[in-house]
Amino acid sequence: MATPGFRPTHVVPGSGMPAWEAPDPARPTVPLDAFLPVQLVERSGDWGHILCANGWSAWVDGRFLVAVPQDPPTADDGAPPARTADPRPLLARTERALSGYRSAVEDLAAGGLDGESFHGRTRGVRVGVVVDGESVWLYDTEHGRWLYADGTRLSTYATDDAPRAEAEPGPAPTQVVRPDGP
Repeated sequence: MATPGFRPTHVVPGSGMPAWEAPDPARPTVPLDAFLPVQLVERSGDWGHILCANGWSAWVDGRFLVAVPQDPPTADDGAPPARTADPRPLLARTERALSGYRSAVEDLAAGGLDGESFHGRTRGVRVGVVVDGESVWLYDTEHGRWLYADGTRLSTYATDDAPRAEAEPGPAPTQVVRPDGP
């Protein structure tokens, strides 16, 4: 039975994912099924506290949850839609890395490189690209994460890092300063 008012904010990745009773790797619980709709209700560092449609809740590595697209902004709200990072610089870096790897493969196939030289020339090269129509998933080697883009907006999809127990500190809260002092 679904919880009244349940609106998923995310789905579990296609491979499913482990879950925990608390944001503590020593307290595992039942893993989550692939593509299960969930609602992210709280974050604690990289941990995400999720709620399922049946009312069951658990903690997961929140970085791996796949965001459910929200309704597009309407023109009558007065504010232009917010833009996120431009995918073009990452596309250019990916293209250069793939071109360099292809060049090394061609030199190896033509007999211009031996196996050891090929290994040395390609050491450290990492490229990840999935293009599906207007959608693209890119691996950002500089930050160790997969990013998703729909042509104009780029957002983090998954990261190589293990979950952190604490969120990184943000900016200090804004303080009101009165003319006669704080």
